[in-house]
Amino acid sequence: MRSMLFVPGDSPRKFEKASQGKADALIIDLEDSVVTEKKEEARTLTLAMLRGPRGPHLLYVRVNALDTGMTLADLAAVMPGAPDGIVLPKSRSGDDVRQVATWLEAFEAAAGSTVGSTRIVCVATETAGSIFGLGTYKDCSPRLAGLMWGAEDLSASLGATEKASGGVFHSPYRLARDLCLMAAAAADVAPIDTVYTDIENLSGLEQETRAARRDGFSAKALIHPKHVDIVNAAFEPTEAERIWAEKVIAAFAGNPDSGTLRLDGMMIDKPHLRAAKKILGER
Repeated sequence: MRSMLFVPGDSPRKFEKASQGKADALIIDLEDSVVTEKKEEARTLTLAMLRGPRGPHLLYVRVNALDTGMTLADLAAVMPGAPDGIVLPKSRSGDDVRQVATWLEAFEAAAGSTVGSTRIVCVATETAGSIFGLGTYKDCSPRLAGLMWGAEDLSASLGATEKASGGVFHSPYRLARDLCLMAAAAADVAPIDTVYTDIENLSGLEQETRAARRDGFSAKALIHPKHVDIVNAAFEPTEAERIWAEKVIAAFAGNPDSGTLRLDGMMIDKPHLRAAKKILGER
């Protein structure tokens, strides 16, 4: 999964347009993109979207945060549509995942879905306190599929006046980004880069996405359909990377009892083999 495109839960038109694109996942949003007065309508429309024809992309639903008191009603409304996953905003720790997982088990059983089939992606850096919970996601639930970092709400939590300058995030946001990346790696789930908000700056989007991939992120959240193709392409390995990975895998296949090998004048070991398999999408 490389691209996760947000779609307002109260807009079937935008959902239809997004469904025609090549995003790996669509996130139908019941949170920020829907005003309070339209939450109930958005739940009904979201269920209809989930029950419509399914394309090749995964369908996630971003529910409202646990501290709003609306999460359970969101889940009750959409789980009969069997979404592939739930995006939990403003997640504070692994305990939040456990709470949502408990609810999902009941809703899956009631809907006749396979218990355990609904995945959870957490937006895990939206408050100052959430940064201190990043180390608690490891082994919190087999449902956990990814950790996403976000800057917009974090800015409000910090009382900051500016997030970035010249296309570069300021240090509090770089810290949140890096810790989320490491927390996802420690939990063995997908690290997901934050949305890019400068919609028309496509070269900046490509640069930010390539930097995310370079550092270890495996996907990026998006807010506009025109960003999808650029992000998907940026997460694809280059031809040089593919050639290197194939050579590393072949070298170890030919020497299964060796821990280290010499390849093109360089020493390689098992971490290089794991990196090579990751490049080619192997486990």
